[in-house]
Amino acid sequence: MFIEPIVGMKRPGSIEVICGSMFSGKTEELIRRLRRAMIANQKVEIFKPAIDNRYDSVKIVSHDANAIHSTPVDNSARIYELASKVDVIGVDEAQFFDEGITEVCDKLAFSGVRVIVAGLDMDYLGNPFGQMPFIMAKADYVTKLHAICMQCGNIANYSYRKIAQEGQVVLGAKDAYEPRCRVCYTK
Repeated sequence: MFIEPIVGMKRPGSIEVICGSMFSGKTEELIRRLRRAMIANQKVEIFKPAIDNRYDSVKIVSHDANAIHSTPVDNSARIYELASKVDVIGVDEAQFFDEGITEVCDKLAFSGVRVIVAGLDMDYLGNPFGQMPFIMAKADYVTKLHAICMQCGNIANYSYRKIAQEGQVVLGAKDAYEPRCRVCYTK
């Protein structure tokens, strides 16, 4: 679907994706970019999926407790509804959003908004996670971060689930997941 850019737009919009495994620093990098935009006096709105209440029900929080205020939303359409007259939109844990998240990001970028999205690129089975591959395909910039393998110390890009629980979406932190390299993940 092609979306016409707004005539007379003052600034170009864009989509930036920050992806990687659990514990790779995705949320930390998202917070860093959003704070820099705030320092530059840009109007920033931040969203997270309402189901992600691991560390806080409202703030997005990195695993090392760095936090920033956000608005929890139940679906991607709410992001578009709430994103009026902003310069920058931040979206954390984008893999948990519905299929509409890609179109929302695209519409916002075409309307001149800088959209910064963070999320897991793969689930615990090593498969593409949710809408992340589609957002990455539309992105102007993609940053893939890596963790350190908890088994051998090499670069890790897989999220190994340590608990015996079925289902693609199982919220957890170090109690449920650990980063692993390709070799240790397949052992």
